[in-house]
This record gives sequence, C-alpha cells and structure tokens, in this order.
Amino acid sequence: MNRDPLDPLIALRPWEAPEVTSWGRLPMNAVDRRSGSLPLDGDWRFQLLPVPDAPVGGSWSSAHVPGVWTMQGTDDLPQYLNVRMPFAEFPPSTPAENPTGVYEREVAVPADWAGRRIVLQIGAAESVLLVHVDGRPVGISKDSHLAAEFDLTGVVTPGARSTVRLTVVKWSDASHIEDQDQWWHGGITRSVLLYATDPLHLTDVTVRAAYSGELRVDCRVRDAGGALPEGWYVSGDLDGLPLTQDTEFDRLNTEDDRVSDFLGEARMLATVPEVRTWNAETPELYGLTVRLHRADGTVADTSYHRIGFRDVEIVGRDLLVNGERVYIRGVNRHDFHPLTGRTVSYDDMRADLVLLKRFGFNAIRTAHYPNDPGLYDLADELGFYVVDEADIESHDHAHEIADDPRYLNAFVDRVARMVLRDKNHPSVIIWSLGNESDYGANHDAAAGWVRRHDPTRPVQYEGAAKLDWSAADDASDIACPMYAPLEDCVAHALSGEQTKPLIQCEYSHAMGNSNGTLADHWAAIESTPGLQGGFIWEFWDHGILQRVSDGRPVGRGGAGLYDNGVAAPGYRWAYGGDFGERLHDGAFIADGVVLPDRTPKPVMYEHREIAAPVRIEAYRHEGIVLGNHQHFRGLDWLSGEWELSLADGRVLTAPAELPDLRPGQTAAVPLPFALPVDGGEAWLTLRITTARDEAWAPAGTVVCLPQVRLREAGVPPEGSANRFSSALVDVDADGLLVHPLLTAAPALSLWRAPTDNDELGGMAPRWRSWGLDALVRKVVDVRRDGDRVTVLAEYAAEVGVVRHVQVFTPVEGGVRIEESAELPDALADVARVGSVFETVPGLDLMEWYGPGPWESYPDRSGGAPVGHHSVPVDELFTPYLRPQESGGRNGVRHFRLTAPDATGLAVALDEPRQVSVTRYRAADLSAVAHHDQLVPRPGCVVHIDAAHRGLGTASCGPDTFPSYLVAPGVHRWSWALRAL
Repeated sequence: MNRDPLDPLIALRPWEAPEVTSWGRLPMNAVDRRSGSLPLDGDWRFQLLPVPDAPVGGSWSSAHVPGVWTMQGTDDLPQYLNVRMPFAEFPPSTPAENPTGVYEREVAVPADWAGRRIVLQIGAAESVLLVHVDGRPVGISKDSHLAAEFDLTGVVTPGARSTVRLTVVKWSDASHIEDQDQWWHGGITRSVLLYATDPLHLTDVTVRAAYSGELRVDCRVRDAGGALPEGWYVSGDLDGLPLTQDTEFDRLNTEDDRVSDFLGEARMLATVPEVRTWNAETPELYGLTVRLHRADGTVADTSYHRIGFRDVEIVGRDLLVNGERVYIRGVNRHDFHPLTGRTVSYDDMRADLVLLKRFGFNAIRTAHYPNDPGLYDLADELGFYVVDEADIESHDHAHEIADDPRYLNAFVDRVARMVLRDKNHPSVIIWSLGNESDYGANHDAAAGWVRRHDPTRPVQYEGAAKLDWSAADDASDIACPMYAPLEDCVAHALSGEQTKPLIQCEYSHAMGNSNGTLADHWAAIESTPGLQGGFIWEFWDHGILQRVSDGRPVGRGGAGLYDNGVAAPGYRWAYGGDFGERLHDGAFIADGVVLPDRTPKPVMYEHREIAAPVRIEAYRHEGIVLGNHQHFRGLDWLSGEWELSLADGRVLTAPAELPDLRPGQTAAVPLPFALPVDGGEAWLTLRITTARDEAWAPAGTVVCLPQVRLREAGVPPEGSANRFSSALVDVDADGLLVHPLLTAAPALSLWRAPTDNDELGGMAPRWRSWGLDALVRKVVDVRRDGDRVTVLAEYAAEVGVVRHVQVFTPVEGGVRIEESAELPDALADVARVGSVFETVPGLDLMEWYGPGPWESYPDRSGGAPVGHHSVPVDELFTPYLRPQESGGRNGVRHFRLTAPDATGLAVALDEPRQVSVTRYRAADLSAVAHHDQLVPRPGCVVHIDAAHRGLGTASCGPDTFPSYLVAPGVHRWSWALRAL
C-alpha cells in the first residue's frame, strides 16, 4: 500500500497539526481489559521511511513490539538532549527529515468474537500513531506515553485474518511538548493487544475508597448497538463479599434511575467495617470485582481492581495521608532499560521498586510522563506514594507554548487522560501537570479539569509554584521547587508566610559521584515544620549498552554483558554523543542513584540510613535510647543484632530485643555489652533486618545500620599487633622517600579527577586555570638532623606558590611522615590537600578501620558505619559512567594493603582522614571518556588527604556547603608507614 495522499490520515498531516490530538481514538478509562485479550507482541514486519508520506517499498525487515527502532539495528540511533530540541524548527513545525516506522502483521480474529465489540489497544507509541486495518484508516493518536484504543468492530471479521498496520511518526508538533530530559527514541514502546467486549459494556469505573472504610464505585456504561437496554444493573464484590442490592451495598442509578440513550451511570456504596487501610508502610489492598449485568442477570462485562482505603489531604502547610503528616522520601523515575530503551517489562519494574524499597525510598515521581501501567500496580502492592506526572515538557520553547492556544487541547487532553487511567490507584496521591514548561493559561485549564474531576487529590506543578511559594491562587497546591537552596527552604518555613507544603520535586542531583549534603538536607527537613521531603533526581544512569567496535546499541540480546555496573570487554555504557549525534548533552543522561544495570551507587546506602525506621536517639551510661521513625508501623516486623567494634580489632555481637514502639515513640534499652576498659575507640552498631519475608525483601534483609560512638579515640594505634619488618627506608637527594614497597614517593596532591559536579559547577575549569592538575615540584631544601630529614618543596600555581614541608622520622619497621602545606589566599576552594603515592604490584587487599565498606566523602558519609572492613582493591573503585574521582573512604583511622601471603604495608593516621586506594591516577581518569579506555595500573594509587572537598550536587543544583570546602592557609597531617 502506497502512502496515498487521499488517505484521510495522511491528508490530515497530524505530525504538524497541534489541533489534532486524536482521530477515531476511544476515550481513556480505568476498566481492566487484560483478561481474555489477544496479545499482539512479538516480531512485526517493519520498514523505516525517511518521511511520513513516503511510499512503502517492497522490502521488509522485522522489529520487535514492544520496542524502539532506535535500539533494533536501524540507522536511526538514539540521541540525548536535555533542553534543546534535536531540530531547529519552531513549534509546531517539524523537520523535513522525519523517520517514520511502519509496522505490519496479520491478526487472526477469534471466531467466537462474533457479535462482540472488538478493540485494538496500543500501549504507547512515540510520537504520532496512525492505524490502518486492511488498508482502511482507523485512527490517530498523540501522547507518547499513554495507551490508544480504537474500535475495530466494523473493520475486522471474527474467524478471518486482517492486516494491521501501525505507522509511527517520530517528530511532530507533539515533540515540542515531549522535550523531556531523556534519550529521543521512536517506536511502539508498550504492549499491543486486541480485546472483545459485549456490546453492552463498562466504559469506565471510578473507585473512591476512604480511610474511614467508606467505598463508592461509580460505573459508566454504553451499548455499542445504540440505546441502552432496559433493566441492566451492576454488582460487585470485595474480596469475595457479594456487593449486591440485598447486602450492605445499595445499587442505584444516578438521577433517579434515569438512563440516557447512550450513557448510563450507576453507583455502589458501602462501608467496610474494621477496614485495613493503605499507606506506603502497610499497603493493604482489597480485590474489587465490578460486574455489568443484562436484565436477565447474565454478566455482560467485568472489571477487576486492587484498591486501597486511604485519604490524602492538605491541612495548612502539611500533606497528610490518613491524617498523618508523612515524609516524602522520593526519587524521580523514567521508564528505562539499557537494552530496550523506553520499553520495560513487569520484572524490570518490580526489580526497580524492590531495590528502592530496600534503600528506604517511599515515593516516586513519574518523570516526566505517566509510566507503564504495571508500575502503578506494583506501587500499590509494595507501598509507594506516587506523584503521577502528565506527558508535558516544552523545555526549549516553554514560554511560548504555555500560553499558545494551539496547544491548549493537548495540555488538557494529556492531563485528563492520565487522571482517567490512574485514578483508582491508591499509590497515586498527587497529580502533576508536567515539567519545565513555564506557566500559562494552558496549565490553568488543565488544573481546572483535574480539580473538578478528582477533588480527592492535590495538584502540583513546579512552574506555577516557583513564582511564589506562598501563592494561594495558582495551579499548584504544593510548593515543589527544583534544587532550591536549603537555607531558602528553611527560611521560608520559618517566615510565617508559608501557605502550602514544601516538597521539592527535585533536590539532589545524582550525576556521577554526587549527592553531597544529602544527610544535611534531611536533618533540616526533619527539624523544620513545613518541610516535608522531596525527590532525588533520578533513579537510573541512562547508559545504553553499546558495542565499541561499531558504536551501535546492543539491544535485546545484551543480557549478561555487564555485571556490578561494569560492561564486558568490548562494550561500554553509551551516553550523549556516543551515537554520532551532532547535538547532544553528553553524560548529563547519567544522573541516577543506580548504575545502568541497577547496581546501587554508594549514595543508596547513605539514603538507607537517612530513612532508617529505627534510630539510636542517644547514648547514656545506663543504656541506648531507640526511636521508631515510621508513620504507621510498629517494630514487630524487624529483628536486630548488636555489634561492638573496637579500634584494636575486636568485634563483639549479641542479639537485640527491639522494644514495642508505636510511630514516634522512644524507649531506653540496656547496653548489650560491658564496655572493655581497653581497646580505644568503640562504636556500637544496631543491625536491623526484616524479621520475616516482606513483599520486597526476604527475611534477614538489612534495613538499616544505626550506630553510635560509645568511646572517643585515645592514642592512634601504631599497629603493634602487626608483624613489622625492619626494611630500610631513606630519603634521596631530591627529598623523595625511598621504600621497597613504593614505586612513587609521597607527593603533594591538590587535584582530583573532576567529578561531574566539579566540571559543570565550574570548579574544575577554575582548578585547571590555576594549574593544579599539572603542578611541578621544586625542591627548595633538604635538611638532615641525625635520622630525621626535613624536605621543603614549592609548587608554583598560577595564583601563587604552595609551600609543602615533609618531615621523615624512622620508626620501628617504617617511617613517620609529618606534613604541612601552605596555600595562598588565592587558592580558595581546591579539591584536596594531601599526599599521593604508588605501591608495588601485588597488594590487592585493603583492610581498614573507619567508615565502610562503601565509598564515602566528607559530605556523604552517613551511610558507611565505622568498623573493620576488608575489600579487594579492584572493588574499591566505583565505575561512574564518566570516569572521575571515585573510591574514597572518609574518616579512615588506619589501613593495610596486603598481598595473599599477608605481606604488604600498614598506615596509621594521626586522625580520621579521607583515603582512597585505586588502580588509577587522577590524570588517568581525567584523560578518558569511558571505562573501556582505562588501563589499570599494576600497583595501588593511594591518596591520604588532610582535607578533601565535599561533593555537592552542582551539576544541577546547589554546591556543597561552605563547611565542606577546602580553605586556604596551612594544613597539617601526619601518618606512619610500615612494612608488614
């Protein structure tokens, strides 16, 4: 079939007509149609045309549905941009080159569907969908992330085969309002199915299940044959309890049983005694079955729903769930998979949510469109508060489109369809009008529709609220800013002018080695009435698995080619620019709390402790005070174990009996151990695990590790328990330490391989301009006083000279190094001040006393409990998508690097210091764009820092706090190096 210009779908040219949001598409509804449907997923015939009205040729390839063609071997590859559109045309125009995918397959319509109404459902297609069946035009749909349904009753014949053709146009006027911070793809991204109903059928079901146990079910009914028959009625049951006219339920039709010729409405009411209510901690669900009956009592249609009884309201400046002010510990989530792009399976989504639940998250913002329907079922089941966001973002042309009447229908249509689809999910507690689209009349129109249709949930929109957090007459019921400075949030909450909850829709940007000050934010949130949480940007690093040899995405066959965040040899994680895009925004796509294979980044452990349900509130000599920091749940679902860690290496454990505490309560429990009189510094950890299987975790899963220091450090341990050799150490004529286990002597380091925050926040360019990445050492003086050697060196930066003093003193089995560095005032805010040296090969295990075992930094160290840790050197490095500073451990007291035969070196520090041990110099990491380009060094590169700059989130958000900056002036540190 050629693209006949007389074809009404082609003639409409919907890809450049903003007034056309659909044609022939059925209204959105919340009726469940999965049961008894005919799945059409699988391989379809496929052609990729250069433009929508190009003729379809004779040569077909195949493409998997659901899936994006950009990940299935075509020449149209993924492209990443954040703000800019991938073409220059102004809205609503589109580029002349417009890839168009034509999908085609035969469908055998079941013979027993004769006399029934037959509907085709396409789960999602981006960005414009045109449907033909047997060459006949059926309909058009826009809105790339919601399903489109079309009535095929008069088009197909039961018992016969029909040819279904789905044409997907990549660029359209709608693309201008789908300018989300994501890869641009094209294709059919969710499942396709065919289903049949009786001519008399449910067109919608609306459930309102209140915290009080009151249930209201509103049903809308149509008959495909025309006028509704007399005598139809609805019934239902809740977990098997019949809900009919002669039970506690009453059946009624609206407006005194009047039924219109084309639409009927019916309502069922009930009050459930001793109702089990839904919240994110105890997500209790009931099974609701709604049936539509003909006059003779036979069932014409059925819809099944899992519902939860809960209330959402705003009282004053508090968002309440079931009357309780809840903290929103959220993350923003895209539908994403490194092998299939925008297409995600049920198992993928479950794995996402299980991981988030295990790390203390209780909320999801569906950035920036309605997610796959399965996500909401899982959020209902596992327990998440969902901010459901409409498929609207016009970042590049936000100001123009917000008030453009040509886009009015699109705004209202997208918001309304989202609400109509997802309204029965208890997990959805807030509707969002979209993202980064300025603020205009189109938003007000959409907000008005939502508030009229669903008064049971608040509406939010960052673009409206950012104009005035206290405004009471805009389109947002919640002040939901992005990356607002913490001090501004606190000041607003204390101002007396706050009128609505303040819950940041984005507040900590997880790009690369990031999320500094997360614990500081939550300390302020939990201590400041009016602040209620927020959403980290974002869940995934959106790296696409790519073959290095040809630069193409691997696609569906790539499972097993990655592990623990690392791609297999010959492959890498691609980000913007890696597919030959002329326009791209680089690694800004890699800004998640997990790596592309869902491996948790270290920030996840930080968040787990911030969100801990059980916390150690205080330590007193008579015992430990524990607190329950949940909103609805006791502690009976948890188990505990005490662990006492002493600086001398001893570790004691004992079972913990958790007190019976309601939410918000505290109680004192006795110390589980008699604290030894010796042993130096002592830390007590309460290991909290699940006591029984949960839907998201088997029994024994770690929930949190609250910790308290019972005793301060005494004299730093010298490692007397170790067997030290008497290897000679010396300092050469250039003032460099000579040691048989070192291949590079300790030198001054002021530089780190820039993090994404360093680069995009402007710090790294400044450090380079100062020359800190290429400092040249000049020896000024080497003095010997017996066995004691003092070395004075100078490092010339562009803005002054750094004076570095090292004093070497032999000690038993090694040497003590006392160091100082004087930074001129112009060197304010450098990356680090410390020593760097390199070891011989073979020292492959690091053991240390301090926070761990996970990576930690000065402003992100709360998730790493102090204790004795042992990790292979190759596992200390975190493979952030773009190589950068990684692998640090904050607050290390002492450490050892050993070979398999236990030989090696030991380092004792004068006080807790930032330490990193990896296979890479900072210059190695800075010189490459991907990990496949890195060549590990055979030995260890060791940094010991007197001061290390915090991480912050300056790639998109506030930088670290002043207290975590490295100031100019004199820095002093000392450490002892011994051979084992």
